[in-house]
Amino acid sequence: MSKTTKWLVGGVAIVAIAGIAYASFGQKAKTTSKTVTIGIMSGSKQDAKIWDTVKKTAKDKYGITLKFKEFTDYSQPNKALASGDIDLNAFQHYAFLSQSNKSTGDKIVSIGDTVISPIRLYSKTYTKVSQYKSGDTISVPNDPSNESRALYVLKAAGLIDLKSGLTLATVKDITKNPKNLKIKELAADQTARSLSDVQGAVVNGTYADSAGLDYKKAIFVEPLNKNSHQWVNIIAANKKDKNNATYKKVVKAYQTEATKKAINKQYDGVELSAWDADFSK
Repeated sequence: MSKTTKWLVGGVAIVAIAGIAYASFGQKAKTTSKTVTIGIMSGSKQDAKIWDTVKKTAKDKYGITLKFKEFTDYSQPNKALASGDIDLNAFQHYAFLSQSNKSTGDKIVSIGDTVISPIRLYSKTYTKVSQYKSGDTISVPNDPSNESRALYVLKAAGLIDLKSGLTLATVKDITKNPKNLKIKELAADQTARSLSDVQGAVVNGTYADSAGLDYKKAIFVEPLNKNSHQWVNIIAANKKDKNNATYKKVVKAYQTEATKKAINKQYDGVELSAWDADFSK
């Protein structure tokens, strides 16, 4: 074989090997590239900014492309997850998921904590909890989970006491009410509007924001403790996918310092990162 022929054969072999290597690498890159669709609630520009941060981290660090499907009805994201229309959802807290699973029979689980939005006690009458007088009225949301949450806020504020061992508390479970406070049960979206007629109102973050309430002027903020952990928002998956490696990386992409900074920038204390918070008290 001539020297020229040897060079030609060698060149062809190198090109062939390079082609095989490229094809193998390209195929590997293709199979490891993932797209994950997450169900979220629509309408929040702040949340959109936070998810932009998570999306960038997921893509840059883990090669995962995040897509989002927005919902306007809180009953829909779990249905979509259970049916396989989406891979994950991120719109609910532990208490909501528990009640949802009980009512539907779905097997949806949390795979990671995201944020908590502490609810607050507001008043146009007082600036401190200690100023409450006998017979004052405080309005609370009337749906089961939010009413219970509001009552535990009043307990933490030292205004009432409740029976122990409760899953969901109601006004009937109040055991001590030293100032004979009247608890007025209203639809959650009405508590903020009632502030002109009552001496206090426990208002969820969403409704406080829409009512233009200054959260910094709240006279009491829900503490982070064992009871409030149930109000932590989560990334949820179907139970069969709880150990899915790609979904775990999505959680890791969320639970970063960059996301925490985005949360603080967008919400300035109204929402807090929950994955690194202490709920042991």
